[in-house]
Amino acid sequence: MKNADNVYSTVNGTELTEAVLENFRTRFKGPIYGKEDRSYHSVRQLWNKMIDKKPGLIARCTGVADVIQAVNFARENNLLVAVRGGGHNVAGNAMNDDGFVIDLSLMRAVLVDPKNKTAKVQGGATWLDVDSETQAFGLVCAGGVVSDTGVGGLTLGGGLSWMRRKIGMSIDNLIGADLVLANGKFIHASENENEDLFWAIRGGGGNFGIVTNFEFKLHELGPEVFFTACMYPREEADKVMDFWVEYTRELPKEVTSDCIHWSIPEHPNFPPELHNIPVTVLAGMYFGSPEEGEKIMKPMREITTPVIDLSNVYPYAGVQQMFDPFLPKNELQCYWKCLYLDDLTPEIRRMIIIRANELPAPQSLLSIRNLHGAISSVPAHATAFGDRSARFLLSIDSMWLDSSDNDRNIEWTREFWNDMLPYSSGQVYFNFNSDYVGDTDIIRDSFGSNYEKLIDVKTKYDPDNLFKLNANIKPRN
Repeated sequence: MKNADNVYSTVNGTELTEAVLENFRTRFKGPIYGKEDRSYHSVRQLWNKMIDKKPGLIARCTGVADVIQAVNFARENNLLVAVRGGGHNVAGNAMNDDGFVIDLSLMRAVLVDPKNKTAKVQGGATWLDVDSETQAFGLVCAGGVVSDTGVGGLTLGGGLSWMRRKIGMSIDNLIGADLVLANGKFIHASENENEDLFWAIRGGGGNFGIVTNFEFKLHELGPEVFFTACMYPREEADKVMDFWVEYTRELPKEVTSDCIHWSIPEHPNFPPELHNIPVTVLAGMYFGSPEEGEKIMKPMREITTPVIDLSNVYPYAGVQQMFDPFLPKNELQCYWKCLYLDDLTPEIRRMIIIRANELPAPQSLLSIRNLHGAISSVPAHATAFGDRSARFLLSIDSMWLDSSDNDRNIEWTREFWNDMLPYSSGQVYFNFNSDYVGDTDIIRDSFGSNYEKLIDVKTKYDPDNLFKLNANIKPRN
């Protein structure tokens, strides 16, 4: 029989006795996993295979009460805390080594109010959970573009969807949120309640507490939409980019589009003879009737002769899952970096194409997202997200299979990012950023003039920096 005073487990240097752990287990409803448990290794897996962290304990919450208990346990025992929602974040902030993980992935309920066009979404839900419920009522939520992405992480970092130019980012459609703070207190944040906190969580990440429930406004769309997915030969990349950059200047905000430099995947969705062919893809969705979308986006499909054109009318839910097969969980080593660009000058376009032609792995891609529209209509100080004036977001999404290639791919990505830095304000989109390595203060540069206010909010709600595994805003001493 175990002595209650004996050390049973050590979590980031803190010795936890059997009595302390048993007391926590008694109060916590969900399952708790240690390194000795059979399911531990499957539970700790994240989307990015490069992230191989081994926490001391993982507590899987079943509701708000569990989140409160977990936060109190972490604070009282001075544990290093990671918070897991969907586990899709490329940086791997949802796990840590030898620390304590508060896992929300069992909290996935979505409650749609079709009359008021709103949805309440638990903090561990994925966008597949949301889309499945909202489309039953012909409604959509401003979410991600890969269905198993977590709602929590994506929203707190901003949230870019195929509707971003029409209805803005996820944070622009957030009505309110319930949070558990570092002191264990449960509060609500909205425009009328704890307004400073509501401002901060719209772009400030998971710095301020654990969101157990989001409330979003919804929009009518679907069940079908027109989606453009036209793949041009890489040899025509200059012509395609030149057209797309000018074309996007005049597009209505109902059109959201990307220019992607990629190689056609070795996947059954594509004919074998096309596998690994380098392409420049124009992808986009129209917010409105499929017929109108096909007409307006037709020029994107006529620039030159495509390798393959998959443009068609699709179910909205199908569009949301279109990229899932090429981004499987825990199969690819991933290292991403990104930068906002005010414009794509001919010089920048040439630099991007040169880099596209030397991508170190066929799974890697360079994605350029067209912004403006509803995104840029929100003033920089209205949300913590900050400046929204950039026309484009360049994301260097390096992905490969063999871990022995890690150093080479990471070095290539960082070199490319550094080459592009002089053409940017230094602002990054944290959801597409693996780390903060660079010669500049990436976090300060990204939040800009909102940074000092964010420090004030952090100091008020998390003065001891319990929630630090993120794009961390340190509280004042």
